[in-house]
Amino acid sequence: MIDYRIDRGSGVPAYVQIVEQTERALRMGFLKVGDKLPTAKEVVAATAINPNTVLRAYRDLEQAGLVELRRGLGTFVTRSLARPGAQDDSPLRREVTDWVDRARATGLERADVLAMVTAVLDAYDNEHHSRTPDDRDGRRRTHDRA
Repeated sequence: MIDYRIDRGSGVPAYVQIVEQTERALRMGFLKVGDKLPTAKEVVAATAINPNTVLRAYRDLEQAGLVELRRGLGTFVTRSLARPGAQDDSPLRREVTDWVDRARATGLERADVLAMVTAVLDAYDNEHHSRTPDDRDGRRRTHDRA
């Protein structure tokens, strides 16, 4: 089961934090198809947020096709977002864990690490989306003229 953490100082609405944390758990394989999410009452007790906030997040997740609300039974995962390499035992996960250990050892805080990773991903996406299909590997191609 997932334990939601609400950061009131982040400026991100609580329902968005719940959606993002659920999506992250689905991507990492912590939540699997058929798993039950905590009830709104359980989330409220753990986070001290309004029950309507939890219900809004769960509705957003349902509209995204990730969960199903079953009246009287709860909210259940209907789709996974897990990709190969994201599992706890994958080599990529170990590399990221080692990198985060080094980043934290240099004094970077969570927000610094997230900002750095986001900046690198943004640069990567910009570089790869701005190229033509012929030069995505970094080389300009010249076409032979016969």
